[in-house]
Amino acid sequence: MFSSTDHFCYHQPSGVPYIDSQFNNKAFGFTDGTIFLSEDNGHNWTYSIAFPDAKNITFSYILKNGNILFGTGSKLYLSTDNLKTYEQITLKNADGSDYIPHTPQNSDCPGWYFHTLTGISSWDINGVEMLVWGNYCNVLGGAAPVNIYYSTDNGHTVKIAYTFGQNPYGRDDGSAGGGATGTLLGNPDNSVFCRHIHTVAYNPAEDAFYACTGDFDRDWYECHWIRGTYDAKNDQWDWKVIVSNKMNTRYKSGGINFVDGQLYWISDANGPEPHDRGIFRCDPADIANPDAHTMLFNPGVESGNMIIQDNVILASHCAPASPLDTGIIVSLDLGQTWAQYDLKEFGKRSPCRFHEKNSEGWFRVDLRSGWVTYAETLFIKPKEV
Repeated sequence: MFSSTDHFCYHQPSGVPYIDSQFNNKAFGFTDGTIFLSEDNGHNWTYSIAFPDAKNITFSYILKNGNILFGTGSKLYLSTDNLKTYEQITLKNADGSDYIPHTPQNSDCPGWYFHTLTGISSWDINGVEMLVWGNYCNVLGGAAPVNIYYSTDNGHTVKIAYTFGQNPYGRDDGSAGGGATGTLLGNPDNSVFCRHIHTVAYNPAEDAFYACTGDFDRDWYECHWIRGTYDAKNDQWDWKVIVSNKMNTRYKSGGINFVDGQLYWISDANGPEPHDRGIFRCDPADIANPDAHTMLFNPGVESGNMIIQDNVILASHCAPASPLDTGIIVSLDLGQTWAQYDLKEFGKRSPCRFHEKNSEGWFRVDLRSGWVTYAETLFIKPKEV
């Protein structure tokens, strides 16, 4: 029933429905015209409701109180009753006013406003589950502004935490990834440009959030690390750029995790050689100082997705840049020892969106064709050390 390596078991579900997210014993999935909820890790799909735009879902999240937030293009929806009903919610600016998405040049390419590469996007902060994520966009689905979003009330209200500037190369020209002509998108008063966000993560030791972005070197850098703090009393954010650097450095990265106050991340550096790649660890205060970083492992290829849970590190190869078909990187002892596996039976796939283990101990992973085109899902269960 399950395949196995020396470090983990793995299996692929049937594909119907596509399992898009999980939390504890719950899983959320969709087919072309229906969305589904399971309460037994996808063995049975007890709840469902028609949702005509289901095939265009690019974001979903199951909150701890059972609410399900999901999105298509520039629209967000919330179900609070196990998919008996759902309602569209209105995105808000930081000041509470309505956020108005742009009118796309091509209605088939409204932009990936809410799509993210991370599976963990919420944290318990001072007794409140806080949902914070950023959009990986401007590759498929049309041009979109690059935003960080947040909710402190179980998805009923979603607001803008930060908006990057109007990148001249990220205009809406009607194409899948945007270009140098068309409508400018983003904050006209922000001079920090990027293509998209790779990761947003929270460090409880600092009560601070970190985000990293990509992708290119132009007359400016698009690879940034920014640090944000949230004032819950006044519902205000303070974000600062802490690093901006070239695309061939360790700062073009993803998979930010925090364990015991230490910062872990993985680099998908590319562009001009040499490539400064690897899985790194440092004190968060030293992120801008490469001499203070410890390289734990170098997979030798672009690798931008990683999760850490219970001392298990799972990461992956970006398939178009890898000699492996479906490359999985694993450590069962928080980086002391490492292994890499090629799950060839799945073909050329890029694993991403690693979700925390469900109640049966399985991580859920997207398998994307190319860099980020939706394809299948994969479940991985680490073996005991």
